[in-house]
Amino acid sequence: MEANNLKDIIFEKILDSIDVGVHVVDSNGMTIFYNRKMGEIEEMKIEDVLGKNIREVFSFHKNGDSTLLRVLKRGTKISNVRQSYFNNRGQEITTINNTFPIDKDGALIGAMEIARDVTKIEKMIRDNILKGDTRYTFDSIIGRNDALLEVIEASKRATRTNSSILIIGETGTGKELFAQSIHNGSSRSSKPYLSQNCAAIPDTLMEGILFGTKKGAFTGAVDRPGLFEQANGGTLLLDEINSLDSSLQAKLLRVIQERTVRRIGDTKDVPVDVRIIATINEDPIDAITTGRLRKDLFYRLSVVSLFIPPLRERKDDIEELIHFFIKKYNHLFRMNVAGMEKGLMLRLMEYDWPGNVRELEHIIEGAMNLIDQEEFITSSHLPIHLRQRPQFRKEEMNLGAAKEEGKSLDAFLREAEIVFLKRSLGQHDGNITRTAKSLGMSRQNLQYRLRKYNIRADLR
Repeated sequence: MEANNLKDIIFEKILDSIDVGVHVVDSNGMTIFYNRKMGEIEEMKIEDVLGKNIREVFSFHKNGDSTLLRVLKRGTKISNVRQSYFNNRGQEITTINNTFPIDKDGALIGAMEIARDVTKIEKMIRDNILKGDTRYTFDSIIGRNDALLEVIEASKRATRTNSSILIIGETGTGKELFAQSIHNGSSRSSKPYLSQNCAAIPDTLMEGILFGTKKGAFTGAVDRPGLFEQANGGTLLLDEINSLDSSLQAKLLRVIQERTVRRIGDTKDVPVDVRIIATINEDPIDAITTGRLRKDLFYRLSVVSLFIPPLRERKDDIEELIHFFIKKYNHLFRMNVAGMEKGLMLRLMEYDWPGNVRELEHIIEGAMNLIDQEEFITSSHLPIHLRQRPQFRKEEMNLGAAKEEGKSLDAFLREAEIVFLKRSLGQHDGNITRTAKSLGMSRQNLQYRLRKYNIRADLR
């Protein structure tokens, strides 16, 4: 293989592996290279774009044009330009582009574009998906643990004022549930409630989302209100506030203190009346010490501080939560699961729940996806990472002494065999060959037993 050909192969392999879109056209606007990521961004098959003119495949807004074609026309680089256009199925795509001319011996022979996808972010802003679903109230909070009840009572008292609130709690403890409950219990309940996860958006876009933009502030900028203006009169929840860049935290502090906001590129301040609720998923002192949270912002936000206890500190609520989630997914899945095996319930009480209430809900949802004809959730329905823990490795052959009273030996053995087969299948992700090998039987024998008991191999 010639050295030049090898270089071309390596070059194409690298471009096809990077996590930004790359689109290269010749001087006539015909696509000569289109990488995998670009196909993902534009939801296009590579073969539908290669060898075709850009205008054959994509369409643009009125008075708009491809940044690649603009570079071909002007012969100069275009940097950090926002572009919205449509693929061949009419789906709107929005990207931030850096586009370069390609020269050879002084002649323009093509153009290359490097694109970052902001389609989902643009759609969130435009469709106002950032607006929270405020269905939760204090009645939605499940549990009777003393520490939890104390937080609920403090939260109810906080509904009477407009002071900023900092909710502190590990991931999955239900911080947004408390934020929505406070909003719905306050005098602002008829006004907007907006929620934004600060870790979900890059810092380069977050400032515009929070404070808004003015047309002409930068290439592609349009007049758009930020979250503060959209939430005027209501409540703004800033989730994971410690994920914000320090400079943005400083700008946020100014807006909270002065109760005015200035859009990017604007010269005038707009008064806003917004109650701020912020959340943090770590000890705020640790966040301040390591520089992830500004001390002055912490003091401004923590006028009211609420500490949500993790599930491992309120294990007396686990049984009530399990019954609530079983009822919820019975309704959603149109099932009729009666409950959970008592022995399993006790073992779940011993678990530390690093993912808190959210992890418990996901485990119940997953278990109910695996149930076939059973009346109760058992260990065989748990995800494999839980079943491998010591407290869940106990034999499931004992289906409960009280439950077995009055049963014939044949009925008991039949149910025990069903449980054992399902557990073995689950441990091998439903793979017949591996399961049969672990049980010391042939594939045919195992398949016969699965058909006999109407057990699906695709348990997962």
